[in-house]
Amino acid sequence: MTAIAVTIAGSDSGGGAGIQADLKTFSALGVYGASILTALTAQNTLGVTAVHDVPGDFITAQIDAVFSDLAVNAVKIGMLSQRSTIEIVTSGLAAHDTGPVVLDPVMVAASGDPLIAEEAVAKLTELLIPKVDLITPNLHEAARLLQTDVAGHKHDMETQARRLIDLGARAVLLKGGHGEGATSDDFLLTKDGGRWFSAPRHDTRNTHGTGCTLSSAIAAGLAKGLPLAAAVGAAKDYVSAAIAAADNLAIGSGHGPVHHFHAVWSKS
Repeated sequence: MTAIAVTIAGSDSGGGAGIQADLKTFSALGVYGASILTALTAQNTLGVTAVHDVPGDFITAQIDAVFSDLAVNAVKIGMLSQRSTIEIVTSGLAAHDTGPVVLDPVMVAASGDPLIAEEAVAKLTELLIPKVDLITPNLHEAARLLQTDVAGHKHDMETQARRLIDLGARAVLLKGGHGEGATSDDFLLTKDGGRWFSAPRHDTRNTHGTGCTLSSAIAAGLAKGLPLAAAVGAAKDYVSAAIAAADNLAIGSGHGPVHHFHAVWSKS
């Protein structure tokens, strides 16, 4: 049986993040990828210059088309920029058999450009976070969801992960990639307890799409039947290798993408 994962997210015209990064990740990890577009961005390695939200009825049509035909094993959700989009996606997923759902609460692009309306943040917390299987905020996204300061230490990350569970999240992977130190440390918290995942921190500016790639890699693992912790561990390894190989690419003049196909292209 072919493992199938669906990404529900925005498009990155520069190809490094969003739907494009998700589909590359699925393919690199041996999973068939389908997509549901929620927004179009005019974007490159230097930043986002425009965002066009997909009309709600067309998002619904995409959801119904994909899930009525494909035997979906897992879902990754990324950019949901408007309150109405969050409501539509929540309702659409409730109407179908989705398998495990991973939510990457995308709020700001790597360039610093905002990707979600302020009024949509509360709706994300209220409607969607309690219904998905895993959320994967970075340090800044967690702070915004909790309306608090950015975690500065591992103890703070553990505390914020517990607070996100209290908000209704079933499981949280709080990502420490924006922190400091020799390692990039992520904290996974579930009802069974917490676990740290660490990888060496690589000195590169080419990290565009890292969060999209990690959440998609987790969804790919879940689509193939891995338990959550194993899917997170495999995804962490994949993303770390993609970052380490990022400088082998020469894409744009800003923050370039990670190398999604590092294991394939290096052999060709």
